[in-house]
Amino acid sequence: MSSLHNTDRRRLLTALAGVAVANSIFTPAAASPVIKQNNSRKLVVCFSRSGNTRVIAGVIHRSLKTDYVEIEPLTAYPADYFQTVALAKKQREEGVKPELKNNVIELAGYQTIYLGFPIWGTSVPPVVQTFLSRHNLAGKLLIPFITHGGFGVGDSEEILANLAPQTRREKPLVIECDQERKITETVMQWLEVIRS
Repeated sequence: MSSLHNTDRRRLLTALAGVAVANSIFTPAAASPVIKQNNSRKLVVCFSRSGNTRVIAGVIHRSLKTDYVEIEPLTAYPADYFQTVALAKKQREEGVKPELKNNVIELAGYQTIYLGFPIWGTSVPPVVQTFLSRHNLAGKLLIPFITHGGFGVGDSEEILANLAPQTRREKPLVIECDQERKITETVMQWLEVIRS
């Protein structure tokens, strides 16, 4: 194994260790308002449907003592993975930018924004694009952290450049978190076998 793989594995294991803590800290009711940490000039902004990206956001938030807020669509995405994929594809094809539950977040006091999101259909989820198009990040340091299901970061660099053109950007942390898809496919294959 390469040292890069070992580093990524350690990062992922560290992130996964925070699952229980992240789930207890970031309940849906507590997700909308900004969670403040002693006048922090850093903010973690996160969108997570299944929880993978939220776990990483929690690790960053606790480790760096940042403030924290989640991007939430006004109308929640379906709980079913495949329904979410279909809806996100439709929104992307139609250029829909879904409304946000927490429409505008005051970002003026922050110098650094850690932006976390999963890749959906090789792109930035429409709800994250809504967030970026509604908030002025000019002059801020934008540090993306991206999860994906095995297909890489897609066009996320171009989307970030277009929707946050006046930011300085660090190289993103990119982590493959494909368990939901793999688990779903494994269960479906198993069901096919036992139905025969």
